[in-house]
Amino acid sequence: MTKIKSKRTIRVFLLLGTLISLYFVPWPIVNAWIKAVPSSVQDQVNKAEDYGFDGIVVGVNRSGNKSEFYSSGYKNRANKTPADPNALFKIASVGKLYQAVAIAKLLRDGKLSLDKKLSDYLPELNGSIEYADQITLQMLVTHRSGIPNFTDTYMYWLAPKDNVDEQLALVLDQPANFKPGEDYEYSNTNYLLLGKIMNRVLGYSEFQYIQEEILSPLNLSNTFGSIQDVNIDDVMSGYYVGYDTDLKTDNNDSILATAEDLGKFIRALNDGTVFKDKKEQEIYSSIYKYEHTGLIPGYQTIAKYHKDIDVVVIQFTNTVDFDGYNWTMSEIMYNRIVKILKEKSQL
Repeated sequence: MTKIKSKRTIRVFLLLGTLISLYFVPWPIVNAWIKAVPSSVQDQVNKAEDYGFDGIVVGVNRSGNKSEFYSSGYKNRANKTPADPNALFKIASVGKLYQAVAIAKLLRDGKLSLDKKLSDYLPELNGSIEYADQITLQMLVTHRSGIPNFTDTYMYWLAPKDNVDEQLALVLDQPANFKPGEDYEYSNTNYLLLGKIMNRVLGYSEFQYIQEEILSPLNLSNTFGSIQDVNIDDVMSGYYVGYDTDLKTDNNDSILATAEDLGKFIRALNDGTVFKDKKEQEIYSSIYKYEHTGLIPGYQTIAKYHKDIDVVVIQFTNTVDFDGYNWTMSEIMYNRIVKILKEKSQL
């Protein structure tokens, strides 16, 4: 009798646990995932509001650098301005791809060395960044330095710092998360430091170098290093759930680009035309990847090349939340768009 009661009790607890877990399932995510995929990219993009986005822009770059665009929702919701495929968008961490290409070029020209230490390039940080005399340039590029991520500091995004020195100050004199080279951890501080290193080695700004060596040769005239360099009206507004203020004047250190420019860059990165020669491309392949995502308050970017259909798909969504729900929805949106493109390529 005791065993029977015990089994019944276990069943009750299992059923109760199942019911509780179902209660907390984010059903909008489940619904978005299981619904039938529309027949066209535009039909999918038109569901942006259902996914919780104020606006969306999708750029599809095909062979021959031919671009097509899809959008829905708002560029600016207060003014009810429709989402504009030509709007500038803050691409956040996708900017690391441009930095990594610049580093590969400087390595190719012998102006940087993967084996040199952080303290060799920025000796003033010796003592304020743990293991500065052991962290190599390669460890910074590949996120194996152990230096804490400044954007992970307490409540960072409630009051983002205005400049690089203020950002770096957040992690100075802090213990390393691990010894250099012993682990991997994505850290924005790594690329902040790489920017400072390039500025010092070049004697001018890293973005000027990016412009001269990457953007101009590719005729990418709608990519900018800062919101200070653009007409603010050309920028797509960004929003945070539960916060009414337009965030486009925040996070001023992000690169901005149109979907078209970013699509052309991602294609050039993947087909090798952004590089001067094979050696430069081989250097890049040894230090970084060929696709990226970006996320800051108000702005989400997915930028990838899909080799099987020879298509680059760029997706900008301008609504972000605290718990990652919107990011999950943006990935579902993106994956369904890619699925539509793959199905159409087989027709």
